[in-house]
Amino acid sequence: MNSSIHQFLATDIKGDTFEFSDLKGKKVMIVNTASQCGLTPQYEKLQELYDTYKDSNFTIIGFPSNDFMGQEPESDSEISKFCVENYGVKFKMMGKIKIKGDDKHDVYQFLTDKEWNNKQDSSVEWNFQKYLLNGNGELEKVISPKTSPMDEEIVNWIKQD
Repeated sequence: MNSSIHQFLATDIKGDTFEFSDLKGKKVMIVNTASQCGLTPQYEKLQELYDTYKDSNFTIIGFPSNDFMGQEPESDSEISKFCVENYGVKFKMMGKIKIKGDDKHDVYQFLTDKEWNNKQDSSVEWNFQKYLLNGNGELEKVISPKTSPMDEEIVNWIKQD
């Protein structure tokens, strides 16, 4: 199995196909999101992180999911409207997907399965779990949902060569 996320496609929140190969050379944070979660205010810090480092070969990809206690019940268009109106989100948001179970999206199969990513097995603990990938599309770190997007560990990872 190719251990790079660059092999995958996903549908963005507007319904367009997104090719992860477009991210070659960029560090990427992938985060599963929800609009009705106690951690939803992390959108603000995610946007701050994006604004601060988007010109430093870094980007964020958000994947809405309803997999934790039904905390993302809205349609893609409603999610998009919520993110922009409440948090000014400008980073890339994908269409709502499954991130656990037998029918989880291939991107999350890659992120959570060592046989796919050649790094580690993990399970998505809750909304706003963060996966950090290097410029080659390889998984480097898994960050707890409760950890702020502006946490020193994440910022230092973005800054390192």
